[in-house]
Amino acid sequence: METVNIHEAKTQLSKLVDEAVKGKPFVIAKAGKPLVKVSALDAPPAPRRIGFLEGEISVPDDFDSMGSAEIAALFGAGA
Repeated sequence: METVNIHEAKTQLSKLVDEAVKGKPFVIAKAGKPLVKVSALDAPPAPRRIGFLEGEISVPDDFDSMGSAEIAALFGAGA
């Protein structure tokens, strides 16, 4: 595991963090004494996007009126 001093960590933070995300953690030291370990977090998977089933399912053209006769009968309409 790589050990870097605070000054180096400040000047190369972006590069060091990118490497940590890729699985290469590092230690920040002050005057040669290790202080902290930086490693990647276990992030949750990316959220699912809307429309991910596009092309996989179909909605009937009469979807808005499906079962309307049965519903009307249940509520006593149309009698």
